[in-house]
Amino acid sequence: MPSRDGLDTGERVSEVRDDVQEFATLLRRLKERTDRSYGQLARRLAMNTSTLHRYCAGEAVPLEFAPVERFAALCAATPQERLELHRLWLAAVAARQRPRGRHGTKPDTPDPETPDEAETTTETPTETGEAPSAEAPGTDEAATDVTPAPAPARKDHPRPRRRRLLVLTAAATALLAGVGALAALPDDRTRRPDQVRAVDPTRTTAPPTSRPSPPRSASPTPATASPSPGVSTKSAPGKKGGAEPSGKATSPRPPTGVPLAWSVDSHVWQAGCGHDYVLTRPPEQVPPPPPGQDARAWATSLGAVHGRQTMVKVTVQGRSSTAVVLEALRVRMVSRAAPMKGTAYAMGSGCGGALTPRYFDVDLDKDRPIARPQNGSDSGTPIPAMRLPYRVSATDPEVLLITAQTADCDCSWYLELDWSSQGRTGTVRIDDRGRPFRTTGIGSLPRYVYETSERAWVPYT
Repeated sequence: MPSRDGLDTGERVSEVRDDVQEFATLLRRLKERTDRSYGQLARRLAMNTSTLHRYCAGEAVPLEFAPVERFAALCAATPQERLELHRLWLAAVAARQRPRGRHGTKPDTPDPETPDEAETTTETPTETGEAPSAEAPGTDEAATDVTPAPAPARKDHPRPRRRRLLVLTAAATALLAGVGALAALPDDRTRRPDQVRAVDPTRTTAPPTSRPSPPRSASPTPATASPSPGVSTKSAPGKKGGAEPSGKATSPRPPTGVPLAWSVDSHVWQAGCGHDYVLTRPPEQVPPPPPGQDARAWATSLGAVHGRQTMVKVTVQGRSSTAVVLEALRVRMVSRAAPMKGTAYAMGSGCGGALTPRYFDVDLDKDRPIARPQNGSDSGTPIPAMRLPYRVSATDPEVLLITAQTADCDCSWYLELDWSSQGRTGTVRIDDRGRPFRTTGIGSLPRYVYETSERAWVPYT
């Protein structure tokens, strides 16, 4: 018949196994809920894979609840499951702290963690699942040759054991108070693991600077909620988080900036070929006329000036679907001088077409030039002139063609376009990419035309 001590030892072993296995079973159930492996979970928890596997297999029990709390948050445990997990962890830790059996032997409990399986960053090396033993090595071997000490000798000093139980009970009470607050919170399944505060079982009182978190509302936060129309969402300076609705309806902010855009091409030729440039170079140093699309590059490289006529094409459109009214087009003179000296070179001879677009005619020889709208012609059919004011928008652009002419002037000038939109008015300056347009007369200058058969510039007749 087994002795009473043998029965007590077997009961202790059974209790330890039951408490640890219940704790491990709940860990496994939470782990199986996710689609992550042990390795993936261990990396998120900053611990070794073997350590986590031993926890879930019931081979080890962590002495701190912090890694268990992070594991529960990562597995989306409910507040009730966290409370149950904490209760089972307390029971498993208490079972691991129970006294050893007679003759220095201990119950068949899970093995403590080995140093190579300890966590690398956040876990402390004290998670061995077993308090350090005060026995000298080789006690069990000496028991075969030396008479063992009487059993009552180990029971004469219950004070250290009782002191450890009191400390553990106090820590467990503080932990239960902290974990109980979690039950009032909603489900934290949407939290990331780094947003969950770990519970430290060694802390019995809250730090002086800590404050209880206010209950979270089920309504969306101002940072994620879409503000209703007419409600200001500007946040107060110095406050964290998103902007809060002020409750006051505000009028929409008035538009700012110029509501229209434009582009300019100042090297437009009459019917695609009729144009003159004035150069200070002899014919032998002037290359052949370029195609119309290369006129700007050709004239810029040679320092050419428009002779007798400058045709400017301005494309205007609104920046939005809101209409912009073009009120007036004005000419501003920058300077006047005598026609420049040089040689005039005609870009085409006998070139023309049956289509003449409508345009604005400007006589630069007048003291106050005015842009006057002129009709166009398409094979004898008149094209009505463009009359201002005129409306444009982003979907309804308009092309303005301005033809400025002079016979006795080296003139520098630019255009001003008046606009109005939504109660606002303004004026934009239209020039040659930041510089005034320049046109010079060619009345007394020698004029040349390019003869394709001779591949040379010849006097114009």
